[in-house]
Amino acid sequence: MATRLLRSFSQKSGFRGHVLLGGGTGFIGSAFSHLLKSKGYEVTIISRMPGPQRMTWFDIDENGIPENLTAVVNLAGQNILDATQRWTPGFKQNVINSRVNTTLTLAAAINKAQHKPSAFITISGVGIYKPSLTAEYDENSDLGKPFDFLSKLAHDWESASTLPSGNNVRNVVIRSGVVLGRGGGMIKQMFPAFFFGVGGPIASGKQYLPWIHVKDMCRLLLFSIENQKAQGILNGVAPQVVTNEEFTAAFASAMMRPAFFRLPEFVLNTMFGSERAKIMTEGQKVIPKRVLELGFKYEYPDINSACKDCSKLFYSSKEPL
Repeated sequence: MATRLLRSFSQKSGFRGHVLLGGGTGFIGSAFSHLLKSKGYEVTIISRMPGPQRMTWFDIDENGIPENLTAVVNLAGQNILDATQRWTPGFKQNVINSRVNTTLTLAAAINKAQHKPSAFITISGVGIYKPSLTAEYDENSDLGKPFDFLSKLAHDWESASTLPSGNNVRNVVIRSGVVLGRGGGMIKQMFPAFFFGVGGPIASGKQYLPWIHVKDMCRLLLFSIENQKAQGILNGVAPQVVTNEEFTAAFASAMMRPAFFRLPEFVLNTMFGSERAKIMTEGQKVIPKRVLELGFKYEYPDINSACKDCSKLFYSSKEPL
Protein backbone atom coordinates (compact mmCIF):
# COMPACT_ATOMS: atom_id res chain seq x y z
CA MET A 1 0.00 0.00 0.00
CA ALA A 2 2.74 2.48 1.00
CA THR A 3 4.64 1.73 -2.21
CA ARG A 4 1.52 2.35 -4.34
CA LEU A 5 0.83 5.63 -2.54
CA LEU A 6 4.44 6.78 -3.04
CA ARG A 7 4.31 5.84 -6.75
CA SER A 8 0.99 7.68 -7.16
CA PHE A 9 2.34 10.79 -5.43
CA SER A 10 5.51 10.68 -7.53
CA GLN A 11 3.52 10.52 -10.76
CA LYS A 12 1.26 13.40 -9.78
CA SER A 13 4.07 15.65 -8.56
CA GLY A 14 6.35 15.04 -11.55
CA PHE A 15 8.90 13.22 -9.40
CA ARG A 16 11.80 12.05 -11.61
CA GLY A 17 14.14 10.46 -9.11
CA HIS A 18 16.50 11.04 -6.21
CA VAL A 19 20.08 12.26 -6.64
CA LEU A 20 22.79 12.22 -3.97
CA LEU A 21 25.08 15.16 -4.70
CA GLY A 22 28.57 15.75 -3.33
CA GLY A 23 29.81 19.32 -3.65
CA GLY A 24 26.28 20.63 -4.04
CA THR A 25 26.98 24.05 -2.53
CA GLY A 26 29.78 25.12 -4.87
CA PHE A 27 29.63 27.09 -8.12
CA ILE A 28 28.71 24.14 -10.35
CA GLY A 29 26.99 22.11 -7.63
CA SER A 30 24.50 24.80 -6.61
CA ALA A 31 23.57 25.43 -10.26
CA PHE A 32 23.20 21.70 -10.88
CA SER A 33 21.09 21.24 -7.75
CA HIS A 34 18.79 24.03 -8.97
CA LEU A 35 18.48 22.35 -12.38
CA LEU A 36 17.71 18.94 -10.84
CA LYS A 37 14.96 20.36 -8.64
CA SER A 38 13.44 22.26 -11.56
CA LYS A 39 13.25 18.97 -13.47
CA GLY A 40 11.46 17.12 -10.67
CA TYR A 41 14.36 15.42 -8.89
CA GLU A 42 14.75 15.19 -5.15
CA VAL A 43 18.28 16.24 -4.16
CA THR A 44 20.22 15.26 -1.05
CA ILE A 45 23.45 17.22 -0.68
CA ILE A 46 26.52 15.82 1.04
CA SER A 47 27.94 18.57 3.21
CA ARG A 48 30.30 19.10 6.09
CA MET A 49 27.36 20.35 8.13
CA PRO A 50 24.07 18.48 8.72
CA GLY A 51 20.74 20.02 7.80
CA PRO A 52 17.49 19.47 5.87
CA GLN A 53 18.01 17.37 2.74
CA ARG A 54 21.68 16.97 3.68
CA MET A 55 24.03 14.23 4.78
CA THR A 56 27.57 14.57 6.07
CA TRP A 57 30.56 12.68 4.69
CA PHE A 58 30.71 10.97 8.08
CA ASP A 59 27.11 9.76 7.57
CA ILE A 60 28.07 8.24 4.21
CA ASP A 61 31.14 6.57 5.67
CA GLU A 62 29.26 5.15 8.65
CA ASN A 63 25.77 4.44 7.31
CA GLY A 64 26.15 4.28 3.53
CA ILE A 65 24.02 5.93 0.87
CA PRO A 66 20.22 6.29 1.01
CA GLU A 67 18.06 3.65 -0.63
CA ASN A 68 16.27 4.11 -3.95
CA LEU A 69 18.74 6.57 -5.42
CA THR A 70 18.61 7.33 -9.13
CA ALA A 71 22.21 8.55 -9.25
CA VAL A 72 25.18 9.58 -7.17
CA VAL A 73 27.08 12.62 -8.46
CA ASN A 74 30.30 13.93 -6.94
CA LEU A 75 31.36 17.51 -7.72
CA ALA A 76 33.30 18.05 -4.48
CA GLY A 77 36.71 19.67 -4.70
CA GLN A 78 38.90 22.32 -3.07
CA ASN A 79 39.39 25.40 -5.27
CA ILE A 80 42.88 24.92 -6.72
CA LEU A 81 43.21 28.56 -7.82
CA ASP A 82 42.39 30.07 -4.43
CA ALA A 83 44.92 32.91 -4.34
CA THR A 84 44.63 33.12 -0.53
CA GLN A 85 46.10 29.62 -0.18
CA ARG A 86 49.79 28.94 -0.66
CA TRP A 87 50.68 25.87 -2.76
CA THR A 88 52.03 23.99 0.26
CA PRO A 89 52.16 20.22 0.84
CA GLY A 90 49.26 20.66 3.27
CA PHE A 91 47.12 22.49 0.72
CA LYS A 92 47.94 19.89 -1.93
CA GLN A 93 46.79 17.18 0.47
CA ASN A 94 43.52 19.07 1.02
CA VAL A 95 43.06 19.15 -2.75
CA ILE A 96 43.62 15.39 -2.94
CA ASN A 97 41.33 14.67 0.01
CA SER A 98 38.51 16.82 -1.37
CA ARG A 99 38.56 15.02 -4.72
CA VAL A 100 40.06 11.55 -4.47
CA ASN A 101 39.04 10.62 -0.93
CA THR A 102 35.43 11.81 -1.29
CA THR A 103 35.13 9.80 -4.51
CA LEU A 104 36.60 6.73 -2.82
CA THR A 105 34.08 7.14 0.01
CA LEU A 106 31.15 7.22 -2.40
CA ALA A 107 32.48 4.33 -4.51
CA ALA A 108 32.84 2.18 -1.39
CA ALA A 109 29.34 3.10 -0.19
CA ILE A 110 27.82 2.27 -3.60
CA ASN A 111 29.67 -1.05 -3.65
CA LYS A 112 28.26 -1.96 -0.24
CA ALA A 113 24.70 -0.78 -0.95
CA GLN A 114 22.04 -3.43 -1.32
CA HIS A 115 20.00 -1.19 -3.64
CA LYS A 116 22.43 0.55 -5.97
CA PRO A 117 21.87 3.71 -8.01
CA SER A 118 21.71 3.40 -11.78
CA ALA A 119 24.63 5.80 -12.30
CA PHE A 120 27.73 7.10 -10.54
CA ILE A 121 28.92 10.34 -12.13
CA THR A 122 32.11 12.18 -11.20
CA ILE A 123 34.09 15.15 -12.43
CA SER A 124 37.74 15.09 -13.45
CA GLY A 125 39.78 17.64 -15.37
CA VAL A 126 41.32 18.21 -18.78
CA GLY A 127 44.61 18.65 -16.91
CA ILE A 128 44.96 14.90 -17.39
CA TYR A 129 46.01 15.72 -20.99
CA LYS A 130 49.54 17.06 -21.48
CA PRO A 131 49.63 20.76 -22.45
CA SER A 132 50.56 21.27 -26.10
CA LEU A 133 50.23 23.83 -28.89
CA THR A 134 49.91 21.08 -31.50
CA ALA A 135 48.36 17.92 -30.02
CA GLU A 136 44.60 17.31 -30.20
CA TYR A 137 42.85 15.16 -27.59
CA ASP A 138 39.53 13.36 -27.50
CA GLU A 139 38.16 10.78 -25.07
CA ASN A 140 40.06 7.97 -26.78
CA SER A 141 43.47 9.65 -26.68
CA ASP A 142 46.36 7.81 -25.05
CA LEU A 143 47.12 9.50 -21.74
CA GLY A 144 50.54 8.10 -20.99
CA LYS A 145 51.92 8.41 -17.48
CA PRO A 146 51.20 11.32 -15.11
CA PHE A 147 53.56 14.21 -15.80
CA ASP A 148 52.90 16.61 -12.91
CA PHE A 149 50.86 16.98 -9.70
CA LEU A 150 47.63 17.94 -11.46
CA SER A 151 47.80 15.12 -14.01
CA LYS A 152 48.47 12.58 -11.25
CA LEU A 153 45.57 14.06 -9.30
CA ALA A 154 43.28 13.52 -12.30
CA HIS A 155 44.52 9.95 -12.79
CA ASP A 156 43.95 9.11 -9.12
CA TRP A 157 40.59 10.91 -9.13
CA GLU A 158 39.32 8.86 -12.05
CA SER A 159 40.68 5.61 -10.62
CA ALA A 160 38.85 6.32 -7.35
CA SER A 161 35.50 6.33 -9.19
CA THR A 162 35.99 2.85 -10.65
CA LEU A 163 33.47 0.29 -9.43
CA PRO A 164 33.80 -3.51 -9.65
CA SER A 165 32.38 -4.96 -12.85
CA GLY A 166 29.00 -6.62 -12.75
CA ASN A 167 27.31 -4.21 -10.34
CA ASN A 168 25.03 -2.66 -13.02
CA VAL A 169 25.99 0.91 -12.11
CA ARG A 170 26.95 3.13 -15.03
CA ASN A 171 30.25 4.90 -14.42
CA VAL A 172 30.58 8.32 -16.09
CA VAL A 173 33.63 10.58 -15.69
CA ILE A 174 33.36 14.08 -17.13
CA ARG A 175 36.73 15.71 -17.79
CA SER A 176 35.82 19.33 -17.28
CA GLY A 177 37.38 22.30 -19.00
CA VAL A 178 37.22 25.82 -17.53
CA VAL A 179 33.59 26.38 -16.51
CA LEU A 180 32.29 29.81 -17.53
CA GLY A 181 29.47 31.45 -15.63
CA ARG A 182 28.75 34.87 -14.19
CA GLY A 183 28.23 33.49 -10.69
CA GLY A 184 31.61 31.91 -10.05
CA GLY A 185 34.83 30.40 -11.29
CA MET A 186 37.18 32.25 -13.65
CA ILE A 187 34.60 34.79 -14.87
CA LYS A 188 33.80 35.99 -11.35
CA GLN A 189 37.51 36.47 -10.62
CA MET A 190 38.32 38.35 -13.83
CA PHE A 191 35.10 40.38 -14.19
CA PRO A 192 36.25 43.46 -12.20
CA ALA A 193 39.46 43.83 -14.23
CA PHE A 194 37.59 43.65 -17.54
CA PHE A 195 34.80 45.91 -16.26
CA PHE A 196 37.34 48.65 -15.52
CA GLY A 197 39.12 48.09 -18.84
CA VAL A 198 42.34 46.59 -17.52
CA GLY A 199 41.80 43.00 -18.65
CA GLY A 200 43.87 41.20 -21.24
CA PRO A 201 45.38 37.92 -22.40
CA ILE A 202 47.36 35.68 -20.06
CA ALA A 203 51.04 35.16 -20.89
CA SER A 204 51.44 34.56 -24.64
CA GLY A 205 47.71 34.05 -25.14
CA LYS A 206 48.47 31.29 -27.65
CA GLN A 207 47.69 28.49 -25.19
CA TYR A 208 44.44 26.62 -25.75
CA LEU A 209 41.59 27.23 -23.32
CA PRO A 210 39.23 24.22 -23.08
CA TRP A 211 35.97 25.71 -21.79
CA ILE A 212 32.27 25.02 -21.22
CA HIS A 213 29.40 27.21 -20.06
CA VAL A 214 28.09 26.31 -16.60
CA LYS A 215 24.60 25.73 -18.01
CA ASP A 216 25.96 23.22 -20.51
CA MET A 217 28.00 21.51 -17.79
CA CYS A 218 24.87 21.11 -15.68
CA ARG A 219 22.88 19.89 -18.68
CA LEU A 220 25.65 17.41 -19.53
CA LEU A 221 25.54 16.06 -15.97
CA LEU A 222 21.76 15.62 -16.23
CA PHE A 223 22.19 14.08 -19.69
CA SER A 224 24.62 11.58 -18.16
CA ILE A 225 22.03 10.61 -15.54
CA GLU A 226 19.18 10.17 -18.00
CA ASN A 227 20.96 8.75 -21.07
CA GLN A 228 21.61 5.05 -20.62
CA LYS A 229 24.26 5.13 -23.36
CA ALA A 230 26.39 7.60 -21.42
CA GLN A 231 29.26 5.58 -20.01
CA GLY A 232 32.98 6.03 -19.35
CA ILE A 233 34.91 9.17 -20.22
CA LEU A 234 33.22 12.30 -21.59
CA ASN A 235 35.13 15.52 -22.32
CA GLY A 236 33.17 18.30 -20.65
CA VAL A 237 34.18 21.03 -23.08
CA ALA A 238 32.44 23.08 -25.76
CA PRO A 239 32.90 22.02 -29.40
CA GLN A 240 34.55 25.31 -30.37
CA VAL A 241 38.29 25.27 -29.64
CA VAL A 242 39.74 28.66 -28.69
CA THR A 243 43.00 30.08 -27.38
CA ASN A 244 43.26 32.32 -24.34
CA GLU A 245 43.74 35.28 -26.69
CA GLU A 246 40.55 34.45 -28.60
CA PHE A 247 38.59 34.06 -25.38
CA THR A 248 39.91 37.40 -24.13
CA ALA A 249 38.84 39.15 -27.33
CA ALA A 250 35.36 37.61 -27.13
CA PHE A 251 34.86 38.53 -23.47
CA ALA A 252 36.17 42.08 -23.92
CA SER A 253 33.87 42.53 -26.93
CA ALA A 254 30.87 41.24 -24.96
CA MET A 255 31.64 43.76 -22.20
CA MET A 256 32.42 46.53 -24.71
CA ARG A 257 35.80 47.10 -23.10
CA PRO A 258 39.40 47.11 -24.37
CA ALA A 259 41.72 44.23 -23.46
CA PHE A 260 45.25 45.53 -23.88
CA PHE A 261 46.77 44.71 -20.49
CA ARG A 262 48.52 41.38 -20.95
CA LEU A 263 49.17 39.51 -17.69
CA PRO A 264 52.81 38.32 -17.76
CA GLU A 265 53.65 34.76 -16.85
CA PHE A 266 56.08 35.81 -14.11
CA VAL A 267 53.27 37.61 -12.26
CA LEU A 268 51.19 34.42 -12.15
CA ASN A 269 54.25 32.41 -11.12
CA THR A 270 54.75 34.85 -8.25
CA MET A 271 51.10 34.78 -7.19
CA PHE A 272 50.41 31.06 -7.51
CA GLY A 273 53.79 29.35 -7.94
CA SER A 274 54.96 28.03 -11.31
CA GLU A 275 53.42 24.57 -10.78
CA ARG A 276 49.93 25.94 -10.20
CA ALA A 277 50.23 28.86 -12.66
CA LYS A 278 50.59 26.34 -15.50
CA ILE A 279 46.82 25.84 -15.32
CA MET A 280 46.51 29.34 -16.82
CA THR A 281 49.70 29.71 -18.85
CA GLU A 282 49.49 26.34 -20.63
CA GLY A 283 46.56 24.57 -22.25
CA GLN A 284 45.26 21.62 -24.24
CA LYS A 285 43.22 21.32 -27.43
CA VAL A 286 40.38 19.08 -26.25
CA ILE A 287 37.51 17.83 -28.42
CA PRO A 288 34.19 16.47 -27.02
CA LYS A 289 34.01 13.68 -29.59
CA ARG A 290 31.96 11.17 -27.57
CA VAL A 291 29.67 13.87 -26.19
CA LEU A 292 28.72 14.89 -29.73
CA GLU A 293 28.38 11.26 -30.84
CA LEU A 294 25.89 10.67 -28.01
CA GLY A 295 23.75 13.49 -29.38
CA PHE A 296 24.20 16.09 -26.64
CA LYS A 297 23.09 19.55 -27.81
CA TYR A 298 24.96 22.58 -26.50
CA GLU A 299 23.12 25.75 -25.58
CA TYR A 300 26.40 27.67 -25.82
CA PRO A 301 28.53 25.95 -28.49
CA ASP A 302 30.59 29.05 -29.34
CA ILE A 303 32.64 31.44 -27.23
CA ASN A 304 30.82 34.60 -28.35
CA SER A 305 27.40 33.44 -27.12
CA ALA A 306 28.93 32.14 -23.88
CA CYS A 307 30.77 35.41 -23.19
CA LYS A 308 27.68 37.46 -23.97
CA ASP A 309 25.77 35.53 -21.31
CA CYS A 310 28.65 35.89 -18.82
CA SER A 311 29.08 39.65 -19.34
CA LYS A 312 25.96 40.78 -17.48
CA LEU A 313 26.57 43.22 -14.64
CA PHE A 314 23.53 42.01 -12.71
CA TYR A 315 22.67 38.34 -12.50
CA SER A 316 20.92 35.73 -10.38
CA SER A 317 22.49 32.46 -9.28
CA LYS A 318 19.06 30.86 -9.81
CA GLU A 319 18.50 31.81 -13.44
CA PRO A 320 16.70 29.09 -15.45
CA LEU A 321 19.03 26.43 -16.79
